[in-house]
Amino acid sequence: MGFLSKLFNVTDKTSLKEKIDQGAQLLDVRTEEEFEAGHARGAMHIPLSLLPNKYETMQPNSPVIVVCESGARSAQAVRFLISKGFEAYNGGSWRSFS
Repeated sequence: MGFLSKLFNVTDKTSLKEKIDQGAQLLDVRTEEEFEAGHARGAMHIPLSLLPNKYETMQPNSPVIVVCESGARSAQAVRFLISKGFEAYNGGSWRSFS
């Protein structure tokens, strides 16, 4: 596990991909421009800045794997979602899921 993965508490990619295969939501919290430039297939997009106003559009009973560019924004989003009762995991970079 790399330095950034440890720093941002990124969960093992294999177990996260299994969760996605079992129906977990994949949430990309990067900006609109970043998302339009490329994203993982099937990812839902809610920029981190809009998450407090949009998280209720997500399925509350389904785990959420959150991704961004490096894992920093997704770590913030995971903390927020957990505080709202979601089962959420930091997936780190979106590229691992494309």
